Amino acid sequence: MKKLILLLSFLAITFGGYAQKTSETINFIVASDMGRHGKSEQKNIAEIMARFVEQNKVEFLAVAGDPIHDDGVKSTDDEEWTLKIENVYTAPSLHAIPWYVVSGNHEYNGSVQAILDYSTISERWNAPARYFAQKHTIGTTGQKALFVYIDTPPLIDKYRNNGKYSDAGAQDMEQQLQWLDSVLMVSNDLWKIVIGHHPVYATTNKDEEERTDMQLRVGKILEHRGADVYICGHIHNFQHIKPEGSNVHYVVNSSASNSRKIHEPNFQGLIFGNADPGFTSFSISEKILSFSFINHQNEQIYSYTIVRL
Repeated sequence: MKKLILLLSFLAITFGGYAQKTSETINFIVASDMGRHGKSEQKNIAEIMARFVEQNKVEFLAVAGDPIHDDGVKSTDDEEWTLKIENVYTAPSLHAIPWYVVSGNHEYNGSVQAILDYSTISERWNAPARYFAQKHTIGTTGQKALFVYIDTPPLIDKYRNNGKYSDAGAQDMEQQLQWLDSVLMVSNDLWKIVIGHHPVYATTNKDEEERTDMQLRVGKILEHRGADVYICGHIHNFQHIKPEGSNVHYVVNSSASNSRKIHEPNFQGLIFGNADPGFTSFSISEKILSFSFINHQNEQIYSYTIVRL
């Protein structure tokens, strides 16, 4: 039976194999569109995230791109690391869990290689490659959740064709898409989750060509290979979308600093939208997958639960 949807959970694969961890329920949070020197609610949201992690035994943080606005970093020694990450996310609880990171368009304003290399500097920072996959064993039956992290700027012509965006155009787009298709195709896992920075579907006044490219290149694979959920950032507000006829739930995480209004409240397929900044929490087990949008006032403004029959 096709799994009814939504999630996120985590694990670590490098390209040589899958690392696995067992738990009855996996709790994690998603943040994106972050670093602004602690301003625009960033510091406040960081403190709310820290308390949430302490109180809910969160296992990891997934960073869905743009951790460092506006121009990324030039190197692992760039002072932006200190100003926008280390001086903001200071709580012990946020140092105690791993952060799994993919880049967004702002990282492509600088050095994406430095985003990867920072994994050797910070114990919590984990960016093993520009795109990677992970599995996580749930409960005692051996069932697994598959998490696939993708590098979206090189999949969008707007970034590929503009030299402003570092080496986006030099990346092998077809190789990444073939890899994504293959990883999902061979998976018999209980849940299949894909995470990237740019949305496949979203209501926004950002360039439509971004979503068009993502729909043609990524959306087709998600639908054809049985993905359950796609999680992204980039739009700076909360959205939960399920297009008509789609088997995939699309979750847009809001900015962890500076948010934007919902562009089109009557957008087709939009189940919920909210313009607050904040982060998203997820919990996944063999039978239940749930997620909640948590805003800058520490309010749970939306929750969605899927029960597997």
